[in-house]
Amino acid sequence: MKPWIILLAAGLAAAAAGAVAVTVWVLLRRSDQRIASYQNKLLARQIAEVENLYLTMRGWRHDYHNHLQTLKARMDMGQTAGARDYLDRLEEDLDGIRALAETGNVSIDAILNAKLSLVLKQGIDLNFKVAVPRSLTVSDIDLCVILGNLIDNAMESCEKVVEEQRFLRLYIGVLKQQLYISISNATAETVRKIDAAYISAKRGNHGHGLRRIDRVVEKYGGYVNRQNEPGVFATEILLPL
Repeated sequence: MKPWIILLAAGLAAAAAGAVAVTVWVLLRRSDQRIASYQNKLLARQIAEVENLYLTMRGWRHDYHNHLQTLKARMDMGQTAGARDYLDRLEEDLDGIRALAETGNVSIDAILNAKLSLVLKQGIDLNFKVAVPRSLTVSDIDLCVILGNLIDNAMESCEKVVEEQRFLRLYIGVLKQQLYISISNATAETVRKIDAAYISAKRGNHGHGLRRIDRVVEKYGGYVNRQNEPGVFATEILLPL
């Protein structure tokens, strides 16, 4: 075969391979964009819902004394049945609403109260301490992406552990002039190396959650560290203030 034919064939093969690689990259990029768009819409809706619940709770607390006065008046008039009915209606109004976190940031409080209430509902031993600075470089929506996915993944891991061993520890504060987020939870798996290959190997919501967290952290030039020891999975995140 003539040399120029060999070179032409090689060139065509390389071009074809390049075209395939570009096509695959474009398809993966579009898929990632669709997933991100879907999750952002879903998160925005969830935040709106939990913010509404949170504001309802704050409104009830504001009217606390009025409720007490109404109950006292009914009791003074001997309207025991009426007082009981009033309490039942208040209980229905507060059903499912628990004030766990109060940082002063409505969006963050809303997502934390919604998620941590689910943690307790699932019988997971919960310990948390949260303090969020008033001034943040990270947007509320991006911070909620991180916190929502962290807690969702932690709950998913706890589901695979016997109930008596389930736990979740969350800490948010300032460390060395950076926003520091630390979460650890029970896990049934032990991974020797946590890297891009591990994240890619995860399937379902857990895998999407890990990738979303990494992208937000990368967006702000932050730092994420994951550690897995027998029975414990821990994540640390640093974000600039």
